[in-house]
Amino acid sequence: MKLNSIIRITVILTLVLLNVGCDQLSKKIVREHIAPNERIEVIKDNLILMKVENTGAAYSFGSDLNPIIKRIVLQILPAIVLIIMLYLSLIKSKYPNEMVFGFCFIIGGGIGNIFDRIVYGSVTDFLYVDLGFFNTEIFNLADVSIVIGSLILLAHTIIDWWQNNHPNKFLES
Repeated sequence: MKLNSIIRITVILTLVLLNVGCDQLSKKIVREHIAPNERIEVIKDNLILMKVENTGAAYSFGSDLNPIIKRIVLQILPAIVLIIMLYLSLIKSKYPNEMVFGFCFIIGGGIGNIFDRIVYGSVTDFLYVDLGFFNTEIFNLADVSIVIGSLILLAHTIIDWWQNNHPNKFLES
C-alpha cells in the first residue's frame, strides 16, 4: 500500500470519527444535563436547547412502524448504505476530494444516529433554530453533519456540471 493511500485512508477515517465523536459527545452532555422537554434559551428565542428522544427519523418519520420494519428501514438499510459509501470512499480513489469530504460528513452523521437507535432505542435531538422567517424541527449534530455533507455533494455536482457545460464562463469573469 502506497503512503498516499495510507494518508488518504487515515484522513477519511479521521473525518468520519470526528463527526461521530462530536455528535456522540454532544448527545452525552445533553442526556446528562438537560431534562426531557426542558427549554434552554441560548440566544433568546432563536437558538434553543431542548432534549427530545426521537424513535423515528427526520420529522419522526417511521416512529409508528412495526418494530421489525422499523429496524430494517431505520437501522439495517441505512447501515448498508453507509458501509457502501465508506467502502467507496476508502477504496475508490477516482472520486474528487470534495465528494469524499461530503461522504465523510454523511457517513459520520449517519453512524451517530444509527448508534443511538441501536444502543438507546431512539435518537437524542436537542437543537431548535427559529429565525422568524426560518425555523427547524429539533435536530442534533449528526443531522448537521448529514446536511453539510449533502450540501457539499450538491455544490460539487452543480459546479462540476457548470464547468463541463460552460467551460469558458469562468474564464470570462
